[in-house]
Amino acid sequence: MRVVIVTESFPPDVNGVAHCALQTARHLVDRGHAPLVVAPAPAPGTKPDDSVPCPVVHVPSLPLPGYPQVRVALPSRRLAAALVEHRADLVHLASPFVLGVRGMAAAARLGIPAVAVYQTDLAGYARTYMGAGEAAAWRRIRSVHAAADLTLAPSTAALRDLEGHGVPRLRLWPRGVDTERFRPDRRDEALRRELAPNGEVIVGYVGRLAPEKQVELLAGVCGLDGVRVVVVGDGPSRPGLQEALPGAVFLGRRTGDDLARIFASLDVFAHTGPFETFCQTVQEAMASGVPVLAPAAGGPLDLVAHGHTGLLFPAGDATAVREGVRALAAGPGLRTAFGAAGRAMVEGRTWAAVGDQLIGHYADVLATRRPVVAA
Repeated sequence: MRVVIVTESFPPDVNGVAHCALQTARHLVDRGHAPLVVAPAPAPGTKPDDSVPCPVVHVPSLPLPGYPQVRVALPSRRLAAALVEHRADLVHLASPFVLGVRGMAAAARLGIPAVAVYQTDLAGYARTYMGAGEAAAWRRIRSVHAAADLTLAPSTAALRDLEGHGVPRLRLWPRGVDTERFRPDRRDEALRRELAPNGEVIVGYVGRLAPEKQVELLAGVCGLDGVRVVVVGDGPSRPGLQEALPGAVFLGRRTGDDLARIFASLDVFAHTGPFETFCQTVQEAMASGVPVLAPAAGGPLDLVAHGHTGLLFPAGDATAVREGVRALAAGPGLRTAFGAAGRAMVEGRTWAAVGDQLIGHYADVLATRRPVVAA
């Protein structure tokens, strides 16, 4: 199968869309298929990611105003040419909004089936950044996804949102987690002593530092006795968060085995953003044997079993975040039980398993598109 993955973001970018697109390409190669990636060009001078397993066509791009880490693709003939030259059997649209919309249009013109993967709560982002525009964002989402042969939603909450806004032909497709990289035995006591020299309970956040992530909800946690907040990631909110979270340790962006070591060395993982269609970092924490505190909204509802693998709190409730951390900090046995249950829950959610599910969705679409030959 010859697949063109059109993605709004790709490594060396660090985010859920980029990571999922990379894992999809890797799995297709592993299963003997031929993927090609089309993505916005990274910033000039960016070091390429040597782990990419297939060719990548970069479309000219510009940084998003106010958020230069995000690149927005410019109109280009390279996209349609890539579909033709690769002789694509199917187009995979990863979180389509700008480049993906053009990919959908090109696929339709060429008669190539398209599978669209919904990954980003753009309506929630519009509400956060502009205080308006939610309806317009949903119109755009509905327009591109309705044109696809199939839309894949990462969680039941995302599936309900899409259904409620009139998007047809939906299936559930979750995300995998690297259970070999993220595992409890990566815990590093030397790192823990460095982060919490007085033996504090380490509460970590991992992700982008941007307004929609609401990391400032951890401010009350910073005031708890015997607790140290550790923040991993970067983004436009970092300067403000360094003021809002007194005593917190900011480690910047971390990846690979270094990130896995940090995850496993936490006592509690706290995610604060309410707009997650899935939330990969929650799965990585669970694979690392770390109990999770997350909002009762979006993707975490599928991942966190309240009172079994972690705790859910009302989205946006800073008091509930603080009290959830207080309860976990005071209960080492509870943390151990939640962490073990979380690891057991995700052990079968490998990228290979969900990658095979994806190939099954591709096959269903191709079978539907394939003309029936009379006997």
